[in-house]
Amino acid sequence: MNSGINLDLKKFFWDVNPDTLDFKKNSEYIIARILEYGDPETLGWLFKTYNKEIIIRVLREKRGFSRKTANFWSKILDVNKNEIQCLKKFYQETRKIHWPY
Repeated sequence: MNSGINLDLKKFFWDVNPDTLDFKKNSEYIIARILEYGDPETLGWLFKTYNKEIIIRVLREKRGFSRKTANFWSKILDVNKNEIQCLKKFYQETRKIHWPY
């Protein structure tokens, strides 16, 4: 992962080889992971690297966000909660079937 900056992004990508991530091809994956787990420095990098529209699109469409994360970013990015897939009732009920905790 060659970001051109001195951030340790590798700690957020424990399940893949971060050196093989492409900032364009894997943008949705990178954005979602950093929105969910990023620290202030990494989040600053995220908003400088990707435009706000793609970040909002990822928030709306990706279903892997925790409720806490989705609610937080809906307020920060001024996105209606009804537009966020992972907060929809159907998804929440399906998630409980698979992971009832």
